[in-house]
Amino acid sequence: MRPGRRRMLRPLAAAAAGTLIVLAACDAPGSDGSSGAGSGAGSDGAGDGQGQPGGQDEPAALVATPATPEGTSLLGGEDAAARALAMSQALFTAAPVVVLTSADEQLRAASAASVLGVPVLVDGEGVAEELERLGTEVALALGPVQDPGVDLVTAADDTTLAGLLGITADPEQVDRDDTTARLAALDPGTPQLLVPGPPEESPTTGDDASSISGAPGPDLPPADRDELPATAPPEPQPGTVVLTTGEEDDVAALGTALAAGARVVHSPDGDPRATSESVQALAESAPTAVLGLGQDLGDADTLAWRVRTAATGVELPGGGQLALPDRTYVALYGTPGTGALGVLGEQPVEETVTRAEELAAAYEALTDEPVVPTLEIIVTIASAGAGADGNYSEELPVEGIRPLVDLAAEHGLYVVLDLQPGRTDFLTQAQQYQELLELPHVGLALDPEWRLEPHEVHLTQIGQVHAEEVNEVITWLADLTRERDLPQKVLVLHQFQPRMIPDIADVDLSRSELAVLIHADGQGAQPDKQQTWRALHAHAPDVEHWGWKNFYDEDVPGPLSPEETMSLVDPVPDFVSYQ
Repeated sequence: MRPGRRRMLRPLAAAAAGTLIVLAACDAPGSDGSSGAGSGAGSDGAGDGQGQPGGQDEPAALVATPATPEGTSLLGGEDAAARALAMSQALFTAAPVVVLTSADEQLRAASAASVLGVPVLVDGEGVAEELERLGTEVALALGPVQDPGVDLVTAADDTTLAGLLGITADPEQVDRDDTTARLAALDPGTPQLLVPGPPEESPTTGDDASSISGAPGPDLPPADRDELPATAPPEPQPGTVVLTTGEEDDVAALGTALAAGARVVHSPDGDPRATSESVQALAESAPTAVLGLGQDLGDADTLAWRVRTAATGVELPGGGQLALPDRTYVALYGTPGTGALGVLGEQPVEETVTRAEELAAAYEALTDEPVVPTLEIIVTIASAGAGADGNYSEELPVEGIRPLVDLAAEHGLYVVLDLQPGRTDFLTQAQQYQELLELPHVGLALDPEWRLEPHEVHLTQIGQVHAEEVNEVITWLADLTRERDLPQKVLVLHQFQPRMIPDIADVDLSRSELAVLIHADGQGAQPDKQQTWRALHAHAPDVEHWGWKNFYDEDVPGPLSPEETMSLVDPVPDFVSYQ
């Protein structure tokens, strides 16, 4: 051991004043009459006044003291050192042993920490203060680090490191692109040393996956101890979830999360609603505390409601809770009971569902995305007469539509409710169907062609709506979606002329509770339809999601085939409907 440490090593078998260290006694007698070693890493009694000859008890295993976080917070440090420090502060109040690592050795350090049940710190600003706060006495140093002022244990290679950790399995090489996902999948009951695989550009040269960079060497202080003191993991924190987008700078912090017994959930898109895996992981975890790592998870409030939604475990057709992107909707358009408004009503309800499934199946070989059979149901129908309410729109009763909506849910179909409001406004009509819009598989469509001014009637002009009215619907529907913890909803805006929504640049696209989609409804000759498609894109360049309609009778020389729809329409539509 090296003399002259800046801090004297305090006895490791008891807590110093002001330091909360839980000691898990391990006093089962060994075969030679001495007491057994503590769980976790190997025991080291040298120099601590504990390991007395003559059958005295071995030192008790040291257990770090976890914190109990609550609510949702973001740990958005700009680098690995800042994120590791923030995670240690969030999840531990005391730790007699830590893993101290360079930024290049985060994966080894994270898996080592998960075995030991201790925090990981990345060498950098704030480390000395954190060691003081934790009451740390010993650090397992991996890679070149500054002298931390506590006793160091080092390992020159993975064989030595595995021995210090008490791991008998061979180290597992992990693809550098899969690091955080592999950490998230670690089984706490199966100790495993993870090491980075070779760089892709130099598979046979460069980093040696069996050695630890800079250890030992001129950049790493010499070891003070040959072994780690015995440690044991703390009691797990089953209600704590840590979200990661998979950034390299998250790795060390994830080791601390695993050491504290938190559940690590990999959310590569930055939105926990995005994948079935993240949704189900959160549903299983029922989190009481969520810590988001990195800078791509939104603000704390946004993350909180997204997590709350994901934790319901309810998924959309096609998986996950984001309606778009990464799936293709293929829809029958019309209203039940009549073929005059579209193919959806040309057959009985049960056969409508079957027809939608068969139509969607024709697209499955044409895309790598899930294809979702869909029904777009006209629920308020433009009418020639004013009607009793004077709005030139016939509103179908909810109870008449509900059987088809429920049958669609049973078969995994998505449903869009289409509004043709006449002289009333879109929000007024949308609110009449709140009961259906509270279902997770139901979205909404606004059809400006049939939005009249007070003096207008249908078929004498093409209607239009302004962004202000559209935004009223967006605000109401997004708020409803958030308040009811519902998956993201599709909001379709029908158009075949730019003037139908003249100020579309002012439509609010910021509400991630909704996926806003412009649907090009042009009919006629295919060259004219393509020209309309391009004009609408030029009119709304900021809109990300688009839909295309095929008309069986009105398109010339006929509707595009599924293959033509997916190859000739550019960009490829997210939503294809048939009328």
